Amino acid sequence: MTTSHPSQNHLLAALPAAEFEPLLAHLERVELAVGDTLYQPGSQLQHAYFPTSAIVSLHYVMASGASAESAGVGNEGVVGVSLFMGGDTTSSSAVVQTAGQAYRMASATLRQEFKRAGLFQRLLLRYTQALMTQMAQTTVCTRHHSVEQQLCRWLLLTLDRLPSNQLLMTQELIAHMLGVRREGITEAAGRLQRAGVISYRRGHIAVQDRAGLEARACECYAVVKTELERLLCDVRYRQDGNDTPTDAASK
Repeated sequence: MTTSHPSQNHLLAALPAAEFEPLLAHLERVELAVGDTLYQPGSQLQHAYFPTSAIVSLHYVMASGASAESAGVGNEGVVGVSLFMGGDTTSSSAVVQTAGQAYRMASATLRQEFKRAGLFQRLLLRYTQALMTQMAQTTVCTRHHSVEQQLCRWLLLTLDRLPSNQLLMTQELIAHMLGVRREGITEAAGRLQRAGVISYRRGHIAVQDRAGLEARACECYAVVKTELERLLCDVRYRQDGNDTPTDAASK
């Protein structure tokens, strides 16, 4: 596996060198495998995770054992927002959906850096707002939209966090994420494949027609994507040695 760098996480990449470089000593690269559990409901959170190539699913498990995803976190964000929002525990689980790498930071260090009230704090707060939008939109989507629309939304959000159009994911796992019956995912995926939007073989999905996928998705995907871009659009990522971000929130 190719070794990642912390700057492959968009939040960390948005920091100027003066704020980014001191954090490097506190970031530990970790390999995350599918199914790894980062947080259990009610457990004490020891680390925050900044994914670079991994994707983590935040989901709630009912007493019956049924569960559904409330949000996904990839290289656009951080897992563990409750650490800087005033809590040490969370009522949701955080489970690795797509294998890859992340950088973890000890909870005490994250709180200390957050309290400095610099750009890092503002980025974390604005990302948290975007995450809340994703959670709220997921709730609306599961209540009012078809399984096919939910599947399209989920595929698009996952694709946005990956470097290619290939997903290693079983229909059973997708059904678990969406909180629907596996048969519903099988039928929806079959329709998308017959339309030439995706190709599917066991454990592997390739998106052949992204525009077609977007056309079949409900408005929830666009709402989540637009909100993330709106909240972080005023930050110019470090490129070509330019370490000065344009941060409207600081003006």
